[in-house]
Amino acid sequence: MSVEFVKSLSVAFAIAVGVVGPAMAIGKIGSSAMESIGRNPEAESAIRTSMILSIAFAEAIAIYVLVIALILKFT
Repeated sequence: MSVEFVKSLSVAFAIAVGVVGPAMAIGKIGSSAMESIGRNPEAESAIRTSMILSIAFAEAIAIYVLVIALILKFT
């Protein structure tokens, strides 16, 4: 196996494994927020603000994975 093949394989593996957690977290955050809004519609603005902030933090993990994958690819 060549070095380039192993690099490409490691990048693909890092992306595949690294985005599963944030994807599941964003789904859970959205689901919980919709359930909370359904139970208490008056608190929608507070729930929405917290949901968007939480989604941003979860998405940051996927961006870190992308940065690591790019470092693996170009070094």
